[in-house]
Amino acid sequence: MPSDRPLLAITLGDPAGIGPEVILKALAHAHVFAQCRPLVIGDRRILERAAGFLHRPLPPVESIDDPASGVYEPHSLPLLDLHNADPAEIPVGQVVAAAGKAAVEYVFRACDLALAGAVDGIVTAPLNKGAMHKAGFLYPGHTELLAERTKAERISMLLVGPKLRVVHVSTHVSLAEAIRRVTTERVLEVIGLAQYSCQALGIAHPRIAIAGLNPHASENGLFGNQEAEQVQPAIEQARQKGWNVTDPQPPDTVFLRATQGEYDIVVAMYHDQGHIPMKLLAFDSGVNVSIGLPIIRTSVDHGTAFDIAGTGAAREESLLAALAVAVQMAGAKSL
Repeated sequence: MPSDRPLLAITLGDPAGIGPEVILKALAHAHVFAQCRPLVIGDRRILERAAGFLHRPLPPVESIDDPASGVYEPHSLPLLDLHNADPAEIPVGQVVAAAGKAAVEYVFRACDLALAGAVDGIVTAPLNKGAMHKAGFLYPGHTELLAERTKAERISMLLVGPKLRVVHVSTHVSLAEAIRRVTTERVLEVIGLAQYSCQALGIAHPRIAIAGLNPHASENGLFGNQEAEQVQPAIEQARQKGWNVTDPQPPDTVFLRATQGEYDIVVAMYHDQGHIPMKLLAFDSGVNVSIGLPIIRTSVDHGTAFDIAGTGAAREESLLAALAVAVQMAGAKSL
């Protein structure tokens, strides 16, 4: 195995969801160990239960307290066991506070390791917001939790698929609030995050497309004024920095043009504008990246899927893709 493989902490996600199952499926692929050193942060008891759902034995567990001491051999299970999720208290497929608490604790430990430089990045299995809230952690999701933990001030959500990259001006807010958040300051900030995102993925001179907020990007003010009053001034300021940025593009075609290779990344104005094309094109292979953090964090682009948790039907493609993107980012960071 190459000695320079990045060390990636993989959080278990909500113990009642599909995270444990997809982690075991992903670590069964020998190529994962060829590209990185994966360290699962979770609870052995939950992983043993998940192995039963998959009708396979649990891989040999490599118990790790110090990440630097691990061997990380193929078909093993390198595990930092927090022993905080009793399966008897966490029924599969149900929203319970114990699961939400455990899931947040996995993310906290992984984040702290990354901040300390003990791991090169973190890759997260899905959280359940309801379970988190029951446990008293009132975060909309991973991005906000990690922003608070790392004291990051400028963050956004980046989605990465095989043919499309999208970064968002806003995410988990109402549509009315999303419209209010389309300000020159915020749009410029996210254009900067788009520039940084592509460079973090190894694209030195990215071509950045800006999706309009309104239909047809307002068509010269016929359908709104945000493009002229808020978005275009941000674009002009970005161009003064030397960045390659388009004028606001009609949102019904800009994503198609990006998939055809015209742009490297699209700045979407709100959650669904960016998520719908990504989910359509890369539902099983999309990756969620928190951009603007002082650490590398990638994630599956799906939820806890309580409806299929415990059946063994969950697929691991998104986790494999999230690991690959984290490896790519760690490699670009080391250049």
